[in-house]
Amino acid sequence: MLGRSDGTVGASPQAQSSPSAADVRAQLDRLLASPDLDAPARARKFLRYVVEETLAGRAERIKAYAIGTEVFERSSDFDAQNDPAVRIEAGRLRRALERYYLSDGLSDPVVITIPKGAYVPHFAWHTPQATEPHPAPTAVSPRSPVDSPPRHWIPWRVAIPVVVALLAFIGGLILSGLWRDGASRTPEASVPLPPGGPTLVVMPFTALGEPSAGRTYADGLTEELLSQFARFKEITLLGRETSRSIPPGADAAHIRRDLGVRYVLEGSVQAAEHRLRITGRLLDAQTGAVLWSQTYDEDLQVRDLFTIQDDVARKVATAVAQPYGIIQRADQVRARAPDDIEAYGCTLRFYDYRAALSEESHAAIRTCLEQAVALHPDYATAWAMLSVLYLDEDRFGFNPRAGSSTPIQRSLEAARRAIRLDPENVRSLQALMMALFFAQQPAEALEVGERAVALNPNDTELLGEFGTRLGQAGAWQRGAELLEQALARNPGHSGYYSGTLAVYAYMQHDYARAESLIRQAALEKFPLYHFVAAVIYAQLGKAPEAAEARDAFLRMRPTIFERWDDEMAKRNYRPEDAAHFAEGARKAGFPVPARTAAETALQAASHQR
Repeated sequence: MLGRSDGTVGASPQAQSSPSAADVRAQLDRLLASPDLDAPARARKFLRYVVEETLAGRAERIKAYAIGTEVFERSSDFDAQNDPAVRIEAGRLRRALERYYLSDGLSDPVVITIPKGAYVPHFAWHTPQATEPHPAPTAVSPRSPVDSPPRHWIPWRVAIPVVVALLAFIGGLILSGLWRDGASRTPEASVPLPPGGPTLVVMPFTALGEPSAGRTYADGLTEELLSQFARFKEITLLGRETSRSIPPGADAAHIRRDLGVRYVLEGSVQAAEHRLRITGRLLDAQTGAVLWSQTYDEDLQVRDLFTIQDDVARKVATAVAQPYGIIQRADQVRARAPDDIEAYGCTLRFYDYRAALSEESHAAIRTCLEQAVALHPDYATAWAMLSVLYLDEDRFGFNPRAGSSTPIQRSLEAARRAIRLDPENVRSLQALMMALFFAQQPAEALEVGERAVALNPNDTELLGEFGTRLGQAGAWQRGAELLEQALARNPGHSGYYSGTLAVYAYMQHDYARAESLIRQAALEKFPLYHFVAAVIYAQLGKAPEAAEARDAFLRMRPTIFERWDDEMAKRNYRPEDAAHFAEGARKAGFPVPARTAAETALQAASHQR
């Protein structure tokens, strides 16, 4: 992209030596002063820190812990292994630098990069890629292996992303000018979605109160909001160049007419001494109606500015863009009749299915999403949701299909296709995590889950699912913490979270709390709800309630006990947890085998000790 790996091959004599410290500092100042470096204030501070430390000969000190404590002002107990803040900011900064050097920085003399795998920057002279002659067309035999591309194809594979990025940049410049010349307008979007998906523009927040401080705070918050919203792949987010090109005072109808957006987020930051008041509002661009409004009061003597910006931006993004948030609820009102097969309508109905977990809705949504991906084969989110529905054929016994491939195989294939289409789509990562987990690859599954949570820790659908998988793999405490977070942020989806927390309480032998939680779950159409309720009531000695729940479950899943050991194994329960379930199931009157595989394993382990 920027020449050879060291930036010197084929360069001028000047470029055969590394840039001096003065050259690097001049380039750093140029970067930090450029509005085209799409990085928030914290990322810019990160960049200055790592460059100055390297120039001072202290590159060996540039570790995640040092950055977390010295740049992000975290306390001395900062845990860089479990807190991904530094990794996320480093990734954001790498992408911002790549985009900068493909646009405004094309003619800059020095290139500053942060190679993956570390935080130490690399400095090189900017040397253009040597031009190569166009390769002659190469005939490809139909028998050529698909994983062996023609030799001359590789330079084009490198060049295509550069051309695409340049075209996107030019498109952004053209779009910014459309506000001034009144030509036909096309919105700039971060990820294209099929027709019908929600489009959001984040307006620059207004500064009130102390002018200089308020403007700084407002700009920083706007940048952090753009970063947080970009993590939600079910919405299309217009870029910062677009939002900054909108004339001050433009009303929602004007914005909708010129950009075609459906939602507008606006707000203000008021600074007075050490106090901040931040107000955010989400508008329906078609009607101008305020769909959501919230005020956040903060004290700069209690928390630092970067922490406040991160926290408020996360809260706003969670409230507005999460799968059960304001935009989704507003779009449900817009959605047409239940038998509509329009792609985005299918994704909305998927969340309805996830909230209720009923076999009837499963079949309809599966058909709807299959038709959606047939119409829009590049729609990563729809493939991810379809992966979950295929998985539910196996784990819940919902509408299983006969065929040469198993439901889990189809689930894995759909999830991997979603990842290929959009590697940073959190719904795609969630689907792959789930499919791998039920394919009995829990370590790989939880690794994918960690990546997804690092990308978007505000997504309550993801937090709930990842928390559940952690618990089943034995990390009940951390799993419960994530579920509690999801429940606190999204009480509207409380049935699923409460049901899983009831399992956690059961495994801790806290049967009274388990009973309270399972009564809150209210998932009567979901078979496993009745199984969990039955074992809890049985442990409490409540025979009538246990019998009622047992009979309801057996009506829905009468054959599951014929493969009890397989069902426990595919959920990756530890032997002690699976044995605990078997104990409760026997008390409830379920036909559990006299000796389960988990109980046999525990007995063998005790004999070895």
